[in-house]
Amino acid sequence: MHARIKAFFDDATNTVSYVVAEPEGRRCAVIDPVLDYDAKSGRTATRSAGEIVEYIREQGLTVDWILETHPHADHLTAAPYLKERLGGRIAIGAGIRQVQKNFAGIFNLGDGVATDGSQFDQLWCDGDEIEVGVMTGRVLATPGHTPACVSYKFGDAVFVGDTLFMPDFGSARCDFPDGDARTLYRSVRRLLALPPETRLFLCHDYGPGGRAYAWETTVAAQRAENKHLHDGIGEDEFVAMRTARDKELAMPVLLLPAIQLNIRAGYPPEPESNGVSYLKIPLNGV
Repeated sequence: MHARIKAFFDDATNTVSYVVAEPEGRRCAVIDPVLDYDAKSGRTATRSAGEIVEYIREQGLTVDWILETHPHADHLTAAPYLKERLGGRIAIGAGIRQVQKNFAGIFNLGDGVATDGSQFDQLWCDGDEIEVGVMTGRVLATPGHTPACVSYKFGDAVFVGDTLFMPDFGSARCDFPDGDARTLYRSVRRLLALPPETRLFLCHDYGPGGRAYAWETTVAAQRAENKHLHDGIGEDEFVAMRTARDKELAMPVLLLPAIQLNIRAGYPPEPESNGVSYLKIPLNGV
C-alpha cells in the first residue's frame, strides 16, 4: 500500500512536516507540524501550519492523527493549532514521560507541568498500530536522539524524525538529557534492516555544500552512503565519533522555548494574572 504523502518545508527551522493520506480515501495524519516563532519578540504565528490547513481543506481530507516523532528542540509544534481547526488526536512516543521529568527539573517547573504524558491524547509503544482510514501504520521505537523518539511506518514509507538525516549529513546529536549514541546506533540499524527499497522521510535537511534541500531517501542509499552510519561502521566507532562531534555543537537556537512548549504537546502554560503565558529562561543553567 502506497500512502499519499505531501511534504511541507519550513525554511526558518529547516523542518519538514508531512500529510500522510490513505491511497484512495479521505483520512490522513499530520507529522511534525511547525508553529512559527519570533525569538526576538516571543510571538508565534501560523504561516507554516496554515499551509497544511489549507492543503487539507483543499483536498477534502479528515485528520485522524497529529503525530510527533519526538519532542523537538529546534521548532515549536503547531499540534494544538491543527487540532483546533481540523480535529485529530495528538500522539507521541511513551518516552515523553522521561523527557518531561528531565526538563521539569532543568526548568524547575514544579507542578507547572505534568510528567505523565497526559497533555497528549495518545502515547505510543513499540509495535503499536495506527489506524488512518483503511491504512494501518506501525510505530517503531527509535530512541537515541531522545528517549521519546519513534518512527512511523505506513506501507513502504517510514517517517524517521531526527534519527537519520540525508546520507551526506549523517546522524542526529545525542547530547540532550538521556540521549545516547549507542542507543541511536541500534535504532538506526533496526531501520536499516528494513527492505532496501523502503523510503525514509526525514524531519530536517540543511543542504550541506549548497545542494538543494532534500528529505526523502531509501534504506539502500543510507546503508551505502550515510557518512556516519553506512554499512561497515561499527557501534564503538560510531559512538566515539558521535560523542566527540556532539561536544563541538552549539545548542539549537530555539531550544529553550521549544522544549518547554513541546513537552506540553504544544499547549502554553496557564496565563498569569495579566492574561499572558510565560516560558522560563534559566540563567547560566542549561
